[in-house]
Amino acid sequence: MTPVLLHNPRCSKSRQALALLEEKQVDFELRKYLDQPLSTQELQQLLAKLGMTARELMRKGEAVYKEEQLNNPELSEDALIQAMAEHPKLMERPVLITDDKAVVGRPPEQILDII
Repeated sequence: MTPVLLHNPRCSKSRQALALLEEKQVDFELRKYLDQPLSTQELQQLLAKLGMTARELMRKGEAVYKEEQLNNPELSEDALIQAMAEHPKLMERPVLITDDKAVVGRPPEQILDII
């Protein structure tokens, strides 16, 4: 599988990760996940590769996080995954995905750890 970079062009960290991959001449696919949101199934697979929970992948500073009251500790993992599928900007970025691993590029240099 060609690595996939989940990218938001408005995010400086995401732009830095993109530049790193291009600089290293890595063959990868670019997915603008705000335009092409991940399905709940794709999010479940991503979380498994990351070894993270949905809450750990969420951007808690986003307005929609507060509006949807996603800080409620009683919300299930499935409910949080559904929220990210409906509101993709809730997801941390950038994320690089390979066959069996994924990493959040914070800092962007972390994406180099799995290529």
